[in-house]
Amino acid sequence: MESNKKTWWKESVVYQIYPRSFCDSDGDGIGDLNGITEKLEYLKELGIDVIWLSPVYQSPNDDNGYDISDYQAIMKEFGTMEDYDCMLQKAHDLGIKIMMDLVVNHTSDEHAWFVESRKSKDNPYRDYYIWREGKEGKEPNNWGSCFGGSAWKYDEKTDMYFLHLFSQKQPDLNWDNPKVRQEVFDMMNWWCEKGIDGFRMDVISLISKVAELPDGEVGKSGYGDYSPYAANGPHVHEYLQEMNEKVLSKYDLITVGECSGVTVEEAKKYASSAGKELNMVFQFEHMDLDGGESFKWNHRKIRLTELKEVMSKWQTQLQDKAWNSLYWCNHDQPRIVSRLGNDSERYRELSAKMLGTCLHMMQGTPYVYQGEELGMTNYPFASPKDFRDIESINAYQELTEKGIVEPEEMFDFVSYKSRDNSRTPMQWDDSANGGFTTGTPWISVNPNYKTINAKEQMQREDSVFHYYKKLISLRKSHEIIVYGTYELLLPEDEKLYAYTRSLDNEKLLVVCNFSDEELKYELPAEFCGADIQILIANYQREQMEKNMILRPYEAVVCLKAQ
Repeated sequence: MESNKKTWWKESVVYQIYPRSFCDSDGDGIGDLNGITEKLEYLKELGIDVIWLSPVYQSPNDDNGYDISDYQAIMKEFGTMEDYDCMLQKAHDLGIKIMMDLVVNHTSDEHAWFVESRKSKDNPYRDYYIWREGKEGKEPNNWGSCFGGSAWKYDEKTDMYFLHLFSQKQPDLNWDNPKVRQEVFDMMNWWCEKGIDGFRMDVISLISKVAELPDGEVGKSGYGDYSPYAANGPHVHEYLQEMNEKVLSKYDLITVGECSGVTVEEAKKYASSAGKELNMVFQFEHMDLDGGESFKWNHRKIRLTELKEVMSKWQTQLQDKAWNSLYWCNHDQPRIVSRLGNDSERYRELSAKMLGTCLHMMQGTPYVYQGEELGMTNYPFASPKDFRDIESINAYQELTEKGIVEPEEMFDFVSYKSRDNSRTPMQWDDSANGGFTTGTPWISVNPNYKTINAKEQMQREDSVFHYYKKLISLRKSHEIIVYGTYELLLPEDEKLYAYTRSLDNEKLLVVCNFSDEELKYELPAEFCGADIQILIANYQREQMEKNMILRPYEAVVCLKAQ
């Protein structure tokens, strides 16, 4: 089968580093490249294969590095290109690959291309961006930005507007211009020649917009929804196939596209096993299940039956057609143990291990976000002044000032869902600032670093760290975990997530209790024999029994050789 064709990136586990919050080597309160280099042995010990590095390019930092002013220079706060080269070399020496974050839907407004573009209507760089005349003294259309307000910014110099689907300092590139595409491909080739191993492509599904840019349906924010006219747009697959032809196919890379609004059918195009575009996509369907009318700002909990339905759909419908990426956490999501697990002292580690088990036993390439392997939790925000994230700050201001949500309630919502929850510094040990910095950290360290930290967990065999290490090593020793087919059991159960994986003459059973209750579970008959091996469990369990009592947040995986 084409999707069972063996490749290194299917068998890999990726670890995402958010450099600003990972490790600070020089005491300025901001994580940096030399800090990453210092910690590569830690990642080698964990067993990961690839580092996804969030942007380290030169940037004014309006959106924490996702607004790039020079794609071939390093942000001064992070170090130098020499520091980057040292990190890359050491990673490769340890057998770890580096995947760069490619942010090419937009640049910074301080990028040389945009500085030129805004000078005049006939500037050679004018058409590198999306400029439009206003309509009746207003914006060209009613689109809203992801970060609040209009998606258009008026520029007095030429009496026109430029499009920014994100911050005002992140003007969208015009991918319909072949010169833009060639500039991007040349830059990508430059990094590949340097020896990097892949690209994670930021909001890549948005690069092709419908030419007419029509108004969108007006939502609660008062602005129109751009997604029907920008997500998975008219030429996105054509442009990615061109990228593949001119760059990606020349190297042995891992590629993943962040694709907001992607459907299973679209994913089959982006990540087809024919290999003409990308290896895999990040989809958000499972992460949007606790959305609701006010998008992400609420207290809604994800229902397990809904989660199982979405996860199972992606598992079964991409089978033999495309490859899945598997993730609970990244720099844009709150901490999973606080969101889907239980971050109380009693159940934090058990639920963190259970969540890891549930995800890592599926088909696809797993992604571990820094601190996830420690069971790091959401931050206890005390006031709106604690937020650093542009999305959180803008949402709080906009929705409270318009009277849509009361300030106290909105603060609770943002505290629960803010991207800042995942951006607090990595907790290395119980020294000041969790060992992240000797200076003042750019964002507060979670006060629970005294008890939740890497040093303590590496020394304790039953820690979340050692459990993740075992999950990762199992993937390397059992092909069924990588390539087996998936089948959901008990789809209607609101507390149990159980599924099987099958490959050749082997079968794997994964059972996860998503509740703080003891649950009865009747083992499928085929797993009741003496030839059953327990691969991993987060409680002490000697054997599988026909009528099992699953303890709170218990996870168990067993293997049957047929």
